[in-house]
Order: sequence, then structure tokens, then C-alpha cells
Amino acid sequence: MNDVIIVGGGLAGLFNALLLNRAGLQVTVIERKSYPFHRVCGEYVSNEVIPFLSGLDIDLSQLDVARIKRLEVTAVSGTVLSKKLDLGGFGLSRYTFDHYLYKKASAEGVNFLLDTRVENIEFKDEHFEVNIPGRVLTAPLVIGSFGKRSNLDQKLKRDFFYKRSPYLAVKFHIRADFPDDVIQLNNYKDGYCGVSKIEADRYCMCYLAHRDDLRRYGNLQELEKNIICQNPYLKKLFDTAEFLLDKPEVINEISFEKKHPVENHILMSGDTAGMIAPLCGNGMTMAIHSAKILSAIILQHYKPHDFNPRQRLRIENAYTAQWESNFARRLWIGRQLQRIFGANAMTTLSLKTLNALPPLADYLISKTHGQPFS
Repeated sequence: MNDVIIVGGGLAGLFNALLLNRAGLQVTVIERKSYPFHRVCGEYVSNEVIPFLSGLDIDLSQLDVARIKRLEVTAVSGTVLSKKLDLGGFGLSRYTFDHYLYKKASAEGVNFLLDTRVENIEFKDEHFEVNIPGRVLTAPLVIGSFGKRSNLDQKLKRDFFYKRSPYLAVKFHIRADFPDDVIQLNNYKDGYCGVSKIEADRYCMCYLAHRDDLRRYGNLQELEKNIICQNPYLKKLFDTAEFLLDKPEVINEISFEKKHPVENHILMSGDTAGMIAPLCGNGMTMAIHSAKILSAIILQHYKPHDFNPRQRLRIENAYTAQWESNFARRLWIGRQLQRIFGANAMTTLSLKTLNALPPLADYLISKTHGQPFS
């Protein structure tokens, strides 16, 4: 019998698995794909995670990460805000990072079930039954790290799933004539596109767009031509870059609605617990930090051979409180910034205002990043 079943092998799932396994718990990770594979993601990580990664013996120099030191925000009008990032970050693809963590966790004894779809999760008689094709797995604890949107959200009747979201997200990898140390957030009608270097000679380009615009123009290529490339910085990239993936990665109905960190006694981690607006470029950081918080709380309260409802309640309450304390305001600020940058004229006005008031720009940037943790 497992101590913990982790549903989803993204960053939150992998870091929870590493930490809990190292503490002696029996951990199984269920992932519907096989590593390595691409995910829709901006692929930028704030340097706030570096002390934590160092403590886990994760050497970023082995992964050829790009060091990001500057932020640029652009508008369709050509207006630009350029700022030095005090804390900075690094660029690394999920294809490389997730695969690295999978190999590390597997070598240390974490059990993985790959190419495996979870059909349902039920809580009964103080344990979970996790249904996969042909089998039922049981455990006292389940961590949900199945990402931004999943059929499991519908099965669990999570509130946000029933609030239709108008956004889709698309990710490319490209080669381009672009600075190595910049993360650029390019705005256009109803969306924005992040561009930054990752490992090797590649750049990640990930954009958010409105489904009504896609319906209007019929396909991604026409959407890019008529909406996204109205931003001159993006037009240059689309005209000159070499696109490296056979096809882009796409997710529909990206939701920024408030989620709950605990649902039906499942402990949600990463984007499954709450997704920050990509404009803030820090979803990977929050996934890693949420795993650190959750695993520490589990290890504080979980007793493998003497686990009772009172201890479960302590875990759930402590995790909910720490999630709210660390991430709720960050998510709220991200939602407000997204509203500000939703229209071309408003974006230009906002960038001009922030250029005129550098302390305000610094303040807003700081609120999308956390403090270093270990």
C-alpha cells in the first residue's frame, strides 16, 4: 500500500515525490504521458527557487539554463517598458526539466506509472481509491498535480470547471535573433505572448489568446497574422524565427478563476491549486514552492501506521492556510494585471505611466515574485 499517490507528474508532482520519498514514504506518481514531453508553459523560473534546488542537489549548470536578468513589456503601439529584474530568473524547458527530475526521482526509488490515465479518485473510509485502467490503487493521501485543467476537475465537481474560460494557450520553441538575458512580454488585443531563452540555442514563445478571435479567423495561423502580429515585436519574430516543434502545444479554456488547495480531501499542488496569469511569468516557481510547503506539512503530521481523521484535518488546514499566505495575493495581483493589459490603448497608457513612475513599476514586478526559500 502506498503512503501517497501523486496524480500528475509535472513540477509540483515531481518535487512532492522527491521530498516525500527522501523522508521514507512510499510514493507512486501516475502520469498520463511518458517522459520527455512538451507542456504548454512559459518556461521561466524566478531565482527565488535556487536555494531550495541547491539543497536538493540540483545543479542548474548541468542543465544549461539561460540566465534572465531583464524584463521588457511591449504594446501594439511599439511602446516598451524595460526593467532590470532585481532577483532575476532562468529559462529551462519543461521537456528537459521534467525529464531530469523524473530520472532523479526514479533512481531514488519513487514508483512511476507512465502512460497511465486516472479515471477517478474516490475518498471512502479514510482512504483513497484511485482508479486506473484495470486496477484500483489505494493510499491514505492523494496529491493532485494534474495541471491547469483536467477531466478529473469535472469528476471532482470543482467550481472553476463550470465557469467557461475564453482563453487558449499556445507554445512554440524557436531559434531567433533575440537577447539571451531578456524575458519579453508582448501585448495585443485580448492577450499577450512571452518570449525568453531556454537551454541550448532555443527560445520559448508562449502566447495567450481569446477563443472569440480564434473563431473569427478560423485557425491559429490567421489568428497570429491578424491579432498577434499587430505587435511589431512579435511580427518580427514570426517573420524571422525558425520554428522547431512539429506542431505547437495547445491548451483550451485556460482558467484563472480561484481554486481551492484542498478538494474532497485531495491536496492540490501547483496549477491544480491555482494558476497565476502568465503575464506574471512565475507558474513554475509557484509549483515548486507549493510542493515544498505541502510535503513539509505532510511530513509534520502524517504517521504511516497511525493516521487518523484528526491528523488529516491538521494537514488540510495547515496547507490551506500556508497556500493562502504564500500565493493568494500573488494570484490576485496577477489577475488585476491581466485586466490592465487586455486592451491595446490601455496597455500603451499603462506602459507610459510605468515608464514615468519607475518605483511603481518596480513594486508591481516585485509583487509577481516571492522571496528566496530553501
